[in-house]
Amino acid sequence: MSQREQWSSKLGFILAAAGSAIGLGAIWKFPYTAGQNGGGAFFLIFILFTLLLGLPLLLAEFSIGRTAQSNAVDSYRKIAPNSKWHWVGILGMITSFILLSFYSVIGGWIVVYLFKALTGQMNGLTSDQYAEVFGATISSPLTSVFVQFLFILMTIIVVAKGIQKGIELASKIMMPALFILFFILVIRAVTLDGAMEGIIFLLQPDFSKVTSQTILEAMGQSFFTLSVGVSVMVTYSSYLPKSQSLPRSAFSIVGMNIFIVLLAGLAIFPAVFAFDLEPGAGPVLLFNVLPTVFSQLPFGMLFFIAFLILFLFAALTSAFSMLEIIVSVISKGDAALRKKWSWIIGLAIFICGVPSALSFGILSDVVLFDKTIFDLADFAVSNVLLPIGALLIALFVPARMKKTALYEELKLGSGLKKGLFEAWFILIRYVAPILIIAVMLDGLGLF
Repeated sequence: MSQREQWSSKLGFILAAAGSAIGLGAIWKFPYTAGQNGGGAFFLIFILFTLLLGLPLLLAEFSIGRTAQSNAVDSYRKIAPNSKWHWVGILGMITSFILLSFYSVIGGWIVVYLFKALTGQMNGLTSDQYAEVFGATISSPLTSVFVQFLFILMTIIVVAKGIQKGIELASKIMMPALFILFFILVIRAVTLDGAMEGIIFLLQPDFSKVTSQTILEAMGQSFFTLSVGVSVMVTYSSYLPKSQSLPRSAFSIVGMNIFIVLLAGLAIFPAVFAFDLEPGAGPVLLFNVLPTVFSQLPFGMLFFIAFLILFLFAALTSAFSMLEIIVSVISKGDAALRKKWSWIIGLAIFICGVPSALSFGILSDVVLFDKTIFDLADFAVSNVLLPIGALLIALFVPARMKKTALYEELKLGSGLKKGLFEAWFILIRYVAPILIIAVMLDGLGLF
């Protein structure tokens, strides 16, 4: 068996891990969720829970992965042999498989919009016409399935090339490009007439709008935007050498995630308010509302194309990690097997995702538990599988990893102070499980 791959640099790891976290959750879901929950107060609560819940869970996955230096299933086997804990890794594989099957559908929509924008098909349309374009896109069987396949194809090609030549190289190109494009969009958005109202909406908390639902939504958002709960970060950190600081890497990734969420808000809300549109438009905010905004700006289509490119990059870097967790378990570090299984698993995910792609068109009448196939897959992952995975990880670390060994692992390359370690350990052992259960009960409608 060939030597196990590693990231070529700390920067490569951070960009790849941040890319995994900075996906549709940060750029697609956050703006409309914040828009529906009052803006600034939601953003502040989101930051708080990202630090209290997301960061501890991220460090927990890091500690598992680098301690074991193995894939998501074998990592649990090595740390807790002769037990059933390896099922946490298997659950992560199943979750990633289902997640990528419908996530690729949204990725396909981005591909369609990018093609239409580049070929001039989005120029000069009215708000109603943009809504018609979106409806036609998601309801067309041929279009939906074809672009979903293109998105999966891009994901397969990168993951098949391995850690350094595939995921790391792509992340080193895509993530800086994403930041540059975001800065351009933010500068344009905040200089619009009437943009200040959108800036105030995002940055000035109005706690009179905070409800228990707002708090739970913010908690769930912080939880989902860091790619925790599926052992993706166990997989990524297993390629990290012992010389790298886990706490610094975790803080870097959390900081980048919060910053991207801030940029997403600053790119979207000032423009939405400048044109007197609805910030709480829901999931269609980026596909219906934003094209209307960009169409009314000088060189608006150029800015819209830039936004779609960064949106595609963010979706792809997350997709890489979802496929990687499964491929790494099956290929066991063998480069030849990696290529073969990347294609086999990727195509299997595509096939299983076809019903989700068709659930807005010819399968729209197929309803289970009052949900379309797409919505059911989304619900199962977001409200059941992810919280269960995160809860099991939060329970596993203090239960099956020795506290002294944990401290030594987290101290490597960082000189982590004992007091900070103790604070983290309390959060992961006592606070995180309670918060995760609250998120899960809320997601299941039991609150």
